[in-house]
Amino acid sequence: MTETPAPKPPADALERFRRIVGPKGWSTDQDVMAPHLSDWRGAYHGAAAMLLKPRTTDEVRRIVKTANEFNIALVPQGGNTSLCGASVPGSSGNEVVVSLTRMRTIRDVDPLNYAITVDAGLTLQEVQDEAAKVGRLFPLSLGAEGTAEIGGAISTNAGGVNVLKYGNMRSLVLGVEAVLPNGDLFADLTGLRKDNTGYDLKQLLIGAEGTLGIITAATLALFPSLKANATALAAVPGPKAAVELLALAREASSDHVTSFEIMARPTLDLVFQHIPGCTDPLAKPYDWYALIELGSPRSHDLLRRRLEDILTTALDKNLVLDGALAANVAQANTLWRIRHGIPEAEKKAGTAIKHDISVPVSKMPAFMQATAGALEDFIPGVELNVFGHIGDGNLHYNVRRWPDITDEEFAEKRLEVSNLVYAKVQDFGGSISAEHGIGVLKKDVLASTKPVEILNAMRLIKSALDPKGIMNPGKVI
Repeated sequence: MTETPAPKPPADALERFRRIVGPKGWSTDQDVMAPHLSDWRGAYHGAAAMLLKPRTTDEVRRIVKTANEFNIALVPQGGNTSLCGASVPGSSGNEVVVSLTRMRTIRDVDPLNYAITVDAGLTLQEVQDEAAKVGRLFPLSLGAEGTAEIGGAISTNAGGVNVLKYGNMRSLVLGVEAVLPNGDLFADLTGLRKDNTGYDLKQLLIGAEGTLGIITAATLALFPSLKANATALAAVPGPKAAVELLALAREASSDHVTSFEIMARPTLDLVFQHIPGCTDPLAKPYDWYALIELGSPRSHDLLRRRLEDILTTALDKNLVLDGALAANVAQANTLWRIRHGIPEAEKKAGTAIKHDISVPVSKMPAFMQATAGALEDFIPGVELNVFGHIGDGNLHYNVRRWPDITDEEFAEKRLEVSNLVYAKVQDFGGSISAEHGIGVLKKDVLASTKPVEILNAMRLIKSALDPKGIMNPGKVI
């Protein structure tokens, strides 16, 4: 649909917003709004006419009805950890940011149905903790889980390190409550796992990045808590060996692999340089590493012994060169600290051209080899920061700023570098966005890579649900 600049909200509409949320639920102070006008990376900056922080679904409904009446653009926002600019308003200063951070009610915990229903403002960590209190596991885990909120994680269809075993957010959502662009309430929080009664409308809202409505609550799937774990960092000859090691681990562990990450040596060097307390657990450096974790709800499962056997077999098959097997939870956390420290280390290290892509797991080694070769031909001596969830085919393929180039020259190369990477992604049947979404960053790339028939269908859905285009305009399509 055609985008038009958001009109300036009239004074009487802003006054109505104030009355809806009360004195503690709004601000026009620039200092107060500032954290809501930039993304975590500092790549996107915007402006807003007002910041609203509703506490209830009814307040959100009244906000949206008012916005629809006055044609005011709304930008839904959770923890603002989006990496593609989806949660940041534009530069006009006429949009209104609706932060769900005050919506924090735990509505229901149902351990027998393995489900929990919560408001959108709860963080992933808080939901994990609530599930643990009743002996259950909420498995979505990522580096920003202490800040990222449920509504935002659903809106971006967040992934993380456990997708291999449990799926991404789309697989974990049993029901959604959301306010549609006309102010109607979409309420589907039954917790059913089987409901074959027509279109599954909640799936439209999951991953829509706030362009089709504002998610206010969700019913989430829980799992048996893990009572046995085993974690190891293994040096591997290369990506091909890592993929073969993954297959071996899944078979030999009766598919108890919960996470399987890959990291290149330059990535670890960034962490050791910029994250205090992180040191190399192996005696010497290697080119590639796999971080493996097994988990089981049965305490008697001897997973550490099983993982040790897997590594021994892998050594015999030349799939592993060396390894560090965690002896306890503290050592496992130390290994995971390396992996979780990568985004922060990269941020501290300076500018990089980032790509969150996916290809079929079996094609990952060939993709990595072909893409690295193409980038080396284009930029001799190019520095790569490669890591990700190779267990589910999701790779963060980032290109660091190379020596002897200015910020301006690097910025000019950004489009060419990304186009090269995305062309290789398409060659291998992959996706230009595996878990971070589209937002502003990849909107043009989506338009040039997605089949026109699919784009047209997406535009029709957007037009049908949001004919005035007030919901997070300028994002996704």
